[in-house]
Amino acid sequence: YVAMVLAQDTDYLLLDEPLNNLDIQHAVQMMRHLHRAASELGRTIVVVLHDINFAGHYADRICAMKDGRVIAFGGPEEIMRPDVLSDIFDTPVDVVDGPRGRVAVYY
Repeated sequence: YVAMVLAQDTDYLLLDEPLNNLDIQHAVQMMRHLHRAASELGRTIVVVLHDINFAGHYADRICAMKDGRVIAFGGPEEIMRPDVLSDIFDTPVDVVDGPRGRVAVYY
């Protein structure tokens, strides 16, 4: 379905949880394709994700919501912080610098 939507040549693309039911390999491929489509085709792509690490790595902007309200909005560098993520998720979240950027760690 994503390919069909991209072929329609719309300026905006809204995707609700496109990574659901995908294994890690295909989820990464999907996010790479979407990121490339946004940059190379000049598309605005809004993606609903529940995995903060995918959002933190691929998004230009993150709108973090909780109970139907916007809790935080900004670039990954503003959102991928322990204080912000711990507040959003109501659980302790550490953020570490990984080889490809910041990663949220929770357990």
